[in-house]
Amino acid sequence: MSENKTVITRFAPSPTGYLHIGGARTALFSWLFARHHQGKFLLRIEDTDRQRSTEPAVAAIFEGLRWLGLDWDGEVVHQFSRQARHVEVANALLSQGKAYRCYASPEELDEMREKARAEGRPARYDGRWRDRDPSEAPAGVNPVIRFRSPDEGETMVRDHVMGDVRFPNDQLDDLIIVRSDGTPTYNLSVVVDDHDMGITHIIRGDDHLTNAGRQSQIYAALGWPVPEFAHVPLIHGPDGAKLSKRHGALGAEAYRDMGYLPEAMRNYLVRLGWSHGDDEIFSTEQAIEWFNLDSIGRSPARFDFAKLENLNGHYIREADDVRLADDTIALMERLEGWVCDDAFRAKLIASMPGLKERAKTLLEIGHGAAFLRVQRPIALDDKASQLLNGEARSLLKRLLDRLEMKNDWAAGEIEAVVRSFAEDENLKLGKVAQPLRAAVTGSSVSPPIFDVLATLGRDEALGRIKDQAA
Repeated sequence: MSENKTVITRFAPSPTGYLHIGGARTALFSWLFARHHQGKFLLRIEDTDRQRSTEPAVAAIFEGLRWLGLDWDGEVVHQFSRQARHVEVANALLSQGKAYRCYASPEELDEMREKARAEGRPARYDGRWRDRDPSEAPAGVNPVIRFRSPDEGETMVRDHVMGDVRFPNDQLDDLIIVRSDGTPTYNLSVVVDDHDMGITHIIRGDDHLTNAGRQSQIYAALGWPVPEFAHVPLIHGPDGAKLSKRHGALGAEAYRDMGYLPEAMRNYLVRLGWSHGDDEIFSTEQAIEWFNLDSIGRSPARFDFAKLENLNGHYIREADDVRLADDTIALMERLEGWVCDDAFRAKLIASMPGLKERAKTLLEIGHGAAFLRVQRPIALDDKASQLLNGEARSLLKRLLDRLEMKNDWAAGEIEAVVRSFAEDENLKLGKVAQPLRAAVTGSSVSPPIFDVLATLGRDEALGRIKDQAA
């Protein structure tokens, strides 16, 4: 790579569904590489398949990238709008004898494939119109345009991940670059767009490696410089099988709705197939500083939900409480119809240090904050009901008498009263704290109980205890 050449990468998804996790990682790698070199990261929507490309899918791709924090430079390029340019390049290849019109009928092509299969050969186009005179063309047939692929020697792709990959030219047949209806095909459109957008580095899945061979031939025929390639192995499930929905092959918005933080997803995804020594947890700024193509591994990475959850838990514990509260409210409003006012938000922020300590997702924080939203008399879960037996309710009644004398309702003051009560009752603190937690939260699990009582406020906390005391 020339030292003074601006690095320009691109992410070029087909809008036929959500931004899946493999696409998100490809986008992240391309974004990191561009940002590392102070270059540009461009976005192109490959929407030439008009039957399958949809506006909701385009919107989902934009939303997924924005949630992940992957900002792109300049305007989004829509491939479909550039068809005239693609056809112009195909016609230039025709005029130079580097492409030709093929009039083979679908029946002829089927027969050709069947014959190849019967003889144990790969089913490739046999070049029958490669050197025929157009005057022999049958009437009323709309031809395709085929690229005249070199039939001798080899095409080599220099790849940052896979090394030098060689394709014998006699194994790459003359691919169609314009269909019989006049629409250009993928391999031509990609080459033209990448050239016109000034792309210097193409980072994509290794399922495109053969395409790189074909596209390199088109670049050479046009006399255009070939971008540098990095073909990244695909992501597999924990069992080594191809990633499926049960493994985690979901859209970026699904991970958002499961309560993952974007910075945790970025950290996790960049470690799927790329490494920097033994570092597991690092900031996005560090990832930008360290990222390079030559540290991408050649083996498929394995997606592991447990690792992602643990990493997300780390980022939750590190995150600002106000930000976590606002993100949790937004998530729970969207998923579970929460209606929240400023008073609830203030209580959630106050409870966040305790809520986030054990939580691995924003959903867990939301469910853990349920005690802030319930109305008296609160419902008890099974464990809370078991804790609140007759003896425990009697204990709460005696504790209530002590707490009602307290006007200073800070966590430390409440704790002092409860500890003193436990000593007087000759009980360990837990024997008092557990039924107290059950009474005020309806659960056996909550943030630190004295923080819970302080956050609820004196009147609400005493009212909940009174409801369960006997």
